[in-house]
Amino acid sequence: MPDAGYLTIGKVVKRLQGVYPDLTISKVRYLEDEGLLNPSRTPGGYRLYSQRDIKRLETILYLQKNRFLPLCVIKGELEREDAGEPSAVTAPAAEGSPVSPVDDETAGKFHPIDRMPEVAGVSVSFARQLSEVGVIALRRSPHGRDLVDGHDIGLIRTCNELRHYGIEPKNLRQYVNSANRESAMFEQALVVYAKKGGGVEAEVTDEARERFEQAFSRMLALTDSVRTELIRRLVHQSFKDMEG
Repeated sequence: MPDAGYLTIGKVVKRLQGVYPDLTISKVRYLEDEGLLNPSRTPGGYRLYSQRDIKRLETILYLQKNRFLPLCVIKGELEREDAGEPSAVTAPAAEGSPVSPVDDETAGKFHPIDRMPEVAGVSVSFARQLSEVGVIALRRSPHGRDLVDGHDIGLIRTCNELRHYGIEPKNLRQYVNSANRESAMFEQALVVYAKKGGGVEAEVTDEARERFEQAFSRMLALTDSVRTELIRRLVHQSFKDMEG
């Protein structure tokens, strides 16, 4: 007989609705039907959720709400977790940047492109496609091998996750062009910011670099918010026009 740590489906929904107000009993049952949840049952057939089941449900809801992952991808992620395998889902890194974090050892060196399946979890051809559109830049070794900068591994993983939504490397060319244009705007803005704040110094110090990085990171976060809101507005309007 399950202990007192088990909850009925109604109590689980009530507990999680504070964070996920759209959660319903029907949705939890649907997740069960899709094979993502497998709660215990009483002899009378009532579902009973353990703390592990609730944690699993929270993971599913988080990946849906914050990472916008489809259920087929979430199911694969849960299966890897059950098998004790490393996550294939790009995890959020620093605030304002969803690019996967990379350990210092990986980031600090160049990797032969034929090792991308082991290092980045992507095919060699996918890495080459990213190079062709300008997302990453390959370096040629003295022995003629194409090398990938370790600092680009997180970006490669992020681009790979976008493929779950049908966004391929060729679709990212517009972002490369946009980044080339916007970089000049940021450079000019940082110069103006430094002058206004009296931050122009004859000698570049660690303190000055830190102020620069803080200002630059904040500018990126703010412009990303503006860009995201504008795109969200246009896409929502497009769906409204289709419904109308």
